[in-house]
Amino acid sequence: MIFASDNWAGAHPRVAASLGLHAAGYASAYGSSDLDRKVADRFSILFEREVAVFYVSTGTAANSLALVSVNRPAGVSFVHEEAHLIADEAGASEYLTGGARLCPVAGERGKMDPQKLETAIGRYPAQFLHGGRPMAISITQTTECGTVYSLDEIDTISAIAKKHELPLHMDGARFANALVSLNATPADMTWRRGVDILSFGGTKNGCWCAEAVVLFDPAQAGEFAFIHKRGAQLYSKSRFVSAQFDAYFEDDLWLENARHANGMAERLAGHFRNSRAARLAWEPDANEVFPIMKRKRAEKLRQDGAVFYDWTAPASFKGKLEEDESIYRFVTSFATTEEDVDRLIELLK
Repeated sequence: MIFASDNWAGAHPRVAASLGLHAAGYASAYGSSDLDRKVADRFSILFEREVAVFYVSTGTAANSLALVSVNRPAGVSFVHEEAHLIADEAGASEYLTGGARLCPVAGERGKMDPQKLETAIGRYPAQFLHGGRPMAISITQTTECGTVYSLDEIDTISAIAKKHELPLHMDGARFANALVSLNATPADMTWRRGVDILSFGGTKNGCWCAEAVVLFDPAQAGEFAFIHKRGAQLYSKSRFVSAQFDAYFEDDLWLENARHANGMAERLAGHFRNSRAARLAWEPDANEVFPIMKRKRAEKLRQDGAVFYDWTAPASFKGKLEEDESIYRFVTSFATTEEDVDRLIELLK
């Protein structure tokens, strides 16, 4: 009963088979093989426009290089105060940009409050030499609270970005889970809403190791290629990332995986709603569920074989925790089964 993270799940059998298929023989390196070009074209088809795609090893690398690409001296990027970028990446973007800062912005359940975003940007007037200047806005989809920005909410953030002439970045480590939650198309959730750069994640949703930076303005590709190389992210045997994405996109496997993960999360959330031993801290939108339980009850679940994480209450959390209670995070994946979910709840009873 593994609910610690979708990073713990292995590769989907079809992704693994594709890796095996392309393991033999020879193919040109550094993104120039026939398979690399095929998958690059597939990204453009998915997003309904020409895009530039660069593979990277991790979501942290994707987020960091995305900000490097819009870096400016004394730059400040605006992110939710609990976003992965600012809370879980060990200052990688600050390091790789040479010191550009991240400004935390508050908001409920992992989503930036637009008014507070405006206030934060206002604290850095571009003409004031000593304070630094706005550089970018980044939103996380899905958020660290397992919630999803609606299309209207993305529109609102995008309007603020355009008003201040700032590029808008989306951290899409769980991009597919958000997409199926909204029943949207990739184009509708990104560039049609004003997103300029996307960190596209596949690793959490059935790939072995497949992350990418997607530029919605291909004219930026020439400059980004040097950032990509200097950031030590240019794969020599890039066909092995392409092999994963090739299977991932075939017959919409990536959406099927995400729907399954989200469905297992909703099944789990339904059990928690009906339980007398736990309750939801807030409603889930995708594949992360956050129940409140007594710590002794959580420890007993772990002794019985369940794996999940303790979770710190978000700054915006308005619920009540008793002295012997905590919030926990349960994450479902393409590999989660109904039996896993139902067994956990039987143990909880």
